[in-house]
Amino acid sequence: MAQVSVDLEEVLKDAHLPALMTALVHMTGDLSWLKPEWTPAYNPLSRGDTGIPEAEQAKIRKAAAAAIQAHLDGKPLALPSPDIATLRRQMDFVAGAPIPEQYVDFLVDELTLKGKSSKDPQFDQPKLKDAARKLKVLVVGAGMSGLLTGIRLSQAGVQFEIVDKNPDVGGTWFENSYPGCRVDNANHMYSYSFEPNHDWPQHFSPQPVLLKYFQGIADKYDLRKNIRFETMVETLAWDDADSVWRATLKGNDGKAEIVEANVVVTAVGQLNCPRLPDIEGRESFAGPAFHSAEWRHDVDLKGKRVAVIGTGASAYQFVPEIAPDVAHLTVFQRNPPWALPVPHYHEDVPEGMKWTLEHVPYYDKWYRFWLFWMTTEGFLPMVKSDPTWNGSPTAVGPENAMLREMAAQGLAAQVADRPDLLDKVIPQYPIGGKRAVLDNGVWLTALKRDNVSLVTDKVVKITPKGVVTADGVEHEVDVLIYGTGFQASNFLSFLKIKGRGGRDLHEAWGGDARAYLGMTHPGFPNLFTIYGPNTNIVVNGSIIFFSECAVRYIVGALRMLAETGARSIEPKQAVYDTFNRKVDEANAGWAWGSPNVSSWYKNSFGRVSQNWPYGLIDYWRATLAPNPDDFVLERPPETVA
Repeated sequence: MAQVSVDLEEVLKDAHLPALMTALVHMTGDLSWLKPEWTPAYNPLSRGDTGIPEAEQAKIRKAAAAAIQAHLDGKPLALPSPDIATLRRQMDFVAGAPIPEQYVDFLVDELTLKGKSSKDPQFDQPKLKDAARKLKVLVVGAGMSGLLTGIRLSQAGVQFEIVDKNPDVGGTWFENSYPGCRVDNANHMYSYSFEPNHDWPQHFSPQPVLLKYFQGIADKYDLRKNIRFETMVETLAWDDADSVWRATLKGNDGKAEIVEANVVVTAVGQLNCPRLPDIEGRESFAGPAFHSAEWRHDVDLKGKRVAVIGTGASAYQFVPEIAPDVAHLTVFQRNPPWALPVPHYHEDVPEGMKWTLEHVPYYDKWYRFWLFWMTTEGFLPMVKSDPTWNGSPTAVGPENAMLREMAAQGLAAQVADRPDLLDKVIPQYPIGGKRAVLDNGVWLTALKRDNVSLVTDKVVKITPKGVVTADGVEHEVDVLIYGTGFQASNFLSFLKIKGRGGRDLHEAWGGDARAYLGMTHPGFPNLFTIYGPNTNIVVNGSIIFFSECAVRYIVGALRMLAETGARSIEPKQAVYDTFNRKVDEANAGWAWGSPNVSSWYKNSFGRVSQNWPYGLIDYWRATLAPNPDDFVLERPPETVA
């Protein structure tokens, strides 16, 4: 008999009960774990509370402990791969809501119930293996998406090199090191599906923990030997005659080198170029001034008068961290952020939860699916625009108005003792118009401090001494910090790209970046962008999910090249145009596409250039494999009939 050094019933007090009971169906084959009266009520802001009386929960944990002990003693799983009817019951149970039929094959794939995933490269035949060895891929960026690309290319047997401007991997989690920096997506979903971490210390990990995760991934898959650090890719030029990309690389020593690759994958994301506001006198400030993404750790803020311009996601995180140490903090706000109540945003993951994730089969997968549904697809109806809505312009439909009221009440309750702040902290745009921040009370607690001032008058000028607002007041400060976001609409702005016939990508875009499925571009063969135009998500989920889908699709395109003997692949213009027209039409139907909302999601033309306007299931399905009919394949002359 296996010896268990834990009190199972005590350990299971930390478990998410719906996921646990769903997992126990696999272990026992007993569908009575899915009793209707035990089904949790659907609530996208819930922590998984079931409403089951504590006495009944104790009975469930006692029975679960016995089943888990039997498994640890060697009893095999009764239902390692349930039939579709059982799977549907499990899905509906754990989510607390009926799940549409279209999610079944998605879930079978995500749970790897068939022993493999569609995201695993399928380069098994000798012909494909031989063709793969002849390909070389240049990957720009060694962050989350670049590492993922390297892993999958390695598994497919494709040669690759990753180039990154930084001295280490991690991308945004290497660069952003401001105080309080952490992920705003639950870590058990913000991680590679094939590399779960059952030992996340917190539900929403801080930057050092996330950086360590990605560094560990690079080490586990031995990717560093394929990464060229502290190197910029300055230009990419397609050679029509040879069907290769020539990339100009420049290292820290200033030396330039040209390398060739059959395929280029950019994996630099949308939020990688800090945006500084266009304010008169910005360069005149006499003290230290920096963007949150380029935090000056050499600047001691203790006892200083500090100004923060901007109240987006980054400021929301670092303001509460620095407020207790500064002499005075002045926060300049243009629009307040919507905040969704997440009390456990800074909480540790209980040890019992970690144990259950590690030792109970399928528990981690069902918990991940619960997070997926609660914080992604299940949330979407609440930010959908209703064309018949004739209520307040601060909402786009009845469900959106209900969510707004709930969030507004939460904010109002936190400033009940400071009525002067009420109108300043409740947004006047529809919730979902911008990505909401996660709220555990620290933001408004910081704003209520005696040494913190929230200023909503427009900033009109920066002087050597401080910040001047529209009311004529000069706010004198010692340090100026910009929390003003990124140049999200300027996709690949650092990179000059010349495609077929010398066509310039940025000139082709004309400032309005587009792509087919966010990845491919007519006239730019064998060029793929991850986290490209219209692949951002607002309320629904983890960008890692999108990257995994994108990399699967890119590997599928490489497979298509290998199978057909083609030298290049690019989308047909008509396919590209139709896709982008549909995306624009669909984006208009969401809160973020509302004409009453201005945000970084919209470019200078007012078009939503960032966001994916459908469900995650739609991107998953659209990227299962590239459709040959969508592309122009160029074959070598000798193979043309």
